[in-house]
Amino acid sequence: MKIIFIRHAEPDYANNTITEKGWREARLLAPRVAGWNVDKFYVSPLGRAQHTAQPSLELTGRTAETKEWMREFNVQAYNVVNRRTATCWDMFPEVWTEEPLLYDKDRCFEAPMFRGTNGQSEFEYVTGSLDKLLEEYGYHRHHNYYHVDDDAKRDDTIVCFCHLGVTCVFLAHLLGISPMVLLHGLFIPPSSVTIVQTEERVPGCACWRAQSIGDTTHLYIGEEPVSIMASFVNPFQERDYDYHFDEIPSW
Repeated sequence: MKIIFIRHAEPDYANNTITEKGWREARLLAPRVAGWNVDKFYVSPLGRAQHTAQPSLELTGRTAETKEWMREFNVQAYNVVNRRTATCWDMFPEVWTEEPLLYDKDRCFEAPMFRGTNGQSEFEYVTGSLDKLLEEYGYHRHHNYYHVDDDAKRDDTIVCFCHLGVTCVFLAHLLGISPMVLLHGLFIPPSSVTIVQTEERVPGCACWRAQSIGDTTHLYIGEEPVSIMASFVNPFQERDYDYHFDEIPSW
């Protein structure tokens, strides 16, 4: 079985859509999607994902099922650098890399910075929803791999138009990696294609393997520059605040 995650095109967050460049990206993506043998399309409810999917769906004459749990993963964490909460993937490396729990795929959201937040429950909701979807295709999670039904839809391909953060969470769950490691260490460009596929070294026992991460071939062919939206483009920005590692609130 194959899952293709497509990050939305360059976003216009203020207007819940994509930019003019984003529309160019989405239109260049559409012929690529049309060349795939897709069994079903899924899409986040957010405008930037819906509008990215639109040219592909129009070209293929298909529709997509909207999944609430595919919206962006916006869990907050306490940032000890500036003494306020921020999106969990927006942490300076000298902060999050010093916390061993953040490297633990099973205990990541037990870290102090997530104290009092919905980190663990949101992670379980998102990954649990993905597993429920996979059960419809005959794949049932067992510890860190999947039991496969005899009549599983092994040849099916599904496409999910969603977001950078939630794709990192999906990949963390499927590949057995801490979500914080991927949220900080993996950049997936707008409109890019990420592909994972199952392998059964033992019949009936499937693991997921990544085939492609953040591929933008369609932009290269169309001579459209790759957007850097969601990358930290100014890593040496001046910071006028101090560290306060002992001030994580108890909430």
